[in-house]
Amino acid sequence: MSRYNETEPQTIDEYIAMQPEQFKSGLHELRSIIKSLVPGAEEMISYQVPCFKYHYMLVGIGVNKKYLSLYPMSSALTKNIGDELKGVKISGTTLHFLPGEPLPKVLIEKIVMARMQENELKATAKKR
Repeated sequence: MSRYNETEPQTIDEYIAMQPEQFKSGLHELRSIIKSLVPGAEEMISYQVPCFKYHYMLVGIGVNKKYLSLYPMSSALTKNIGDELKGVKISGTTLHFLPGEPLPKVLIEKIVMARMQENELKATAKKR
């Protein structure tokens, strides 16, 4: 017996394919930006959400009934860039935005690069 529910996506492609049409281009764009910044990031589904791993979990993307979401996976980072998040709907550390109203690419890049640095520092410290 499989431990996976067969209706749950096993890959990011499957996740995107399962979403309502209005979310697909936003998910593709987020994925493209993340992969362009961290080409070696491993793609996976974790807790039924598309995630990218670079040493450790980097960021995640997803949707709910109304919004696209970017999961920075770092409360410290979300706090540090709080001024830049004015006007962005935030729940915990998750950034939500409407289809057709994407987060600024510069903001996404800043979050991904900061998470990449956090993970590199953590990996380096762990090696010592």
